[in-house]
Amino acid sequence: MPDTNKQYDHVIASCKEIFLKKAIDYGTAWRVLRTISIVDQIFIKALRIRTIQEKGLQKVADDISAEFKGIINYGVIGLIQLELPPDTPEEIETGKVSSLYDTNVDAAKKVMMDKNHDYGEAWRAMSQESFVDLTLMKLQRIRQILANEGKTIMSEGIDANYIDIINYSVFALILMNEKG
Repeated sequence: MPDTNKQYDHVIASCKEIFLKKAIDYGTAWRVLRTISIVDQIFIKALRIRTIQEKGLQKVADDISAEFKGIINYGVIGLIQLELPPDTPEEIETGKVSSLYDTNVDAAKKVMMDKNHDYGEAWRAMSQESFVDLTLMKLQRIRQILANEGKTIMSEGIDANYIDIINYSVFALILMNEKG
């Protein structure tokens, strides 16, 4: 039986490594992004994966796993942006960014563990295509929440949608690694 917690941590460690290296290269330039821009960045990556899945061909070197890692990192950026007060400086020290990354990934992992308990790891029987489609659906939900000025009547907020997007991408990468 696969150890989901260990697999999850392995995927996240590789994503965080990329995230922190880019933070060293670019600083926290992503701080200028508004929620809709983060949604659009995730959309671009998810749509690229879907296009490659449908065409069975890619012309740009970055593979599908790199796109899923990018989706995870933009999801974390989205969560960080939601929690930071508006007057937070655009440039954040790398150690603080690392801590914010961990806090938000830990929250996503807790949701994953709770859902795995209730759903019995149903995601292991799902297709990569479904993870992409569900991500695209979650992005549409965030867009609608934004159109509703951030208000929901009975639905989860933007943060819960980012968490699900992160977890779908982690699941896709775990399954890709298992097929390896």
